Amino acid sequence: MAIKSDRWIRRMAHEHGMIEPFEDRQVRAGVVSFGLSSYGYDTRVADEFKVFTNVFNTVVDPKHFDPRSFVDIKADACIVPPNSFALARTIEYFRIPRNVLTVCLGKSTYARCGIIVNVTPFEPEWEGHVTIEISNTTPLPAKIYANEGIAQVLFFESDEACEVSYKDKAGKYQQQRGVTLPKI
Repeated sequence: MAIKSDRWIRRMAHEHGMIEPFEDRQVRAGVVSFGLSSYGYDTRVADEFKVFTNVFNTVVDPKHFDPRSFVDIKADACIVPPNSFALARTIEYFRIPRNVLTVCLGKSTYARCGIIVNVTPFEPEWEGHVTIEISNTTPLPAKIYANEGIAQVLFFESDEACEVSYKDKAGKYQQQRGVTLPKI
C-alpha cells in the first residue's frame, strides 16, 4: 500500500470524479488552507453545523441517539462551546476507488488551538459528504470557519482491490449528504 501524490489525486479527481468540487491548488491567503497538497487533499467544512447541547439531559447513546442533542446552525462561522463538540460536513463529495483507503487528520492550525477534528477512514468504494466531528477541548468557546480547511485526507492505494468493499456490504453511511447522525 502506498500513499498517493498530488499528480495521482489530480488525475483521479478530474478523470473519475473522486473529489467534487476539486480545488487544483492549495488556497492559503487569509484562510485556513484547503485544496490539493503534496500528498493529500485539504478538505473544507461546509456552513452546516450541529452543535451539541445538553439542554434535555439526555445520555449520548449511539444505538438510540436523540437528535434533540444538537442545535442546527447554518452560518459562515460556528462557535463550539467549551469542552463540547459539533458535527459538520465537508463541502467536497468523495468517491473512493475500490483499491483505495483514506485516512483523514485534523489541520494543525485548529489542533494548535485545542480543536480536535475526528473523521473515520473512507473505506474502498465509499462515497458521500464526510461527516466531521469537531471537539473543543479548551475551557473557552472556539470558532470554526465555514468554507475553509478543516482536515487533510491522505490516500493509500493497494496493489490489489479488496474482496468486499463498503458498497458491497451496503454500508449505512453510503452516499450520505449533509451532516449525518449515528445509525445502527
